Amino acid sequence: MKIREILRHKGADVATIAPSATIEEALGLLRDHNVGALVIPGTGDAVRGILSERDIVRSLADRGPGVLAETVAANMTAPVIGCGPEELITEAMSTMTARRFRHMPVIDGNMLAGIVSIGDLVKHRLRELEDEASDLRTYIASV
Repeated sequence: MKIREILRHKGADVATIAPSATIEEALGLLRDHNVGALVIPGTGDAVRGILSERDIVRSLADRGPGVLAETVAANMTAPVIGCGPEELITEAMSTMTARRFRHMPVIDGNMLAGIVSIGDLVKHRLRELEDEASDLRTYIASV
């Protein structure tokens, strides 16, 4: 199955934030949207950066509470590793696992098409495996 299938079920909404916003503002958006990462859109590129909960925690641990007044641009991860809508779910899972991140923007051409989390990918993969197991049980019962 491909990433576009996840976006078809999940939708293409992406929580974004300006690079000039503060970390304190970012925390409010993370809470309000109930997400673990915010995408920073680019002007010429689809994605300039991504700011995850992990980025914020690392900055706080390194520099203390003054980080809350810093800009998103100073704390975001860039460049961003993304995937396309035609990428296989297993390939995206492999990339996310190997690179140790939990959120991946989906880029179609030069446009931000959505975002997937490792949870989205695991949920879809489990559904696929359950369907396969059900099909096998049905087949075995019919033989």
